[in-house]
Amino acid sequence: MAKLLYSATASLDGYIAGPGGDMSWLTEHLTGENPTAERLLAGVGAILAGNGTFGGGDPNRGTDKEGAFGGQYHGPVFVLTHRPPAEPPPGITFVGDLPSAVAQAREAAGDRYVNVLGADVARQCVRAGLLDEVLIFFAPVLLGAGVRIFDDPGGPAVRLTPIPGETAHWYRVVR
Repeated sequence: MAKLLYSATASLDGYIAGPGGDMSWLTEHLTGENPTAERLLAGVGAILAGNGTFGGGDPNRGTDKEGAFGGQYHGPVFVLTHRPPAEPPPGITFVGDLPSAVAQAREAAGDRYVNVLGADVARQCVRAGLLDEVLIFFAPVLLGAGVRIFDDPGGPAVRLTPIPGETAHWYRVVR
């Protein structure tokens, strides 16, 4: 069964997007080779994103690198939202509740990862006990404000343990 993995690139002060969801800060940090990101991409069988992330500020918008993983991901995408568009883009499935979205994404992913994109969907997955792993890439920048990697005031403490043999900042959720 597919594992749910929350992955993100964050500033050193813990933000995955700037104020208003701005992602333009990320563009300069997406250069060069990243073997961990390449391994992750090869293991992703489906993406589960929130509506804000799906419709948000792609740092590569308008270029040939637009889309997940710098435009390199070509597979099933599930968007968790209560406001689906009247005419969904081809290849995108909009789902109104978390259990259905996770089930559909897992089925589509097979034995590969369901890559969770977006802090709010990750928070919902943690609260529901569904998240299996977390991978954070850090960019050498301090944003000072924006969307936190993970923000759940009053939420449960979640223990993470490093995955043996993996890169730093790739963790398994301890249950």
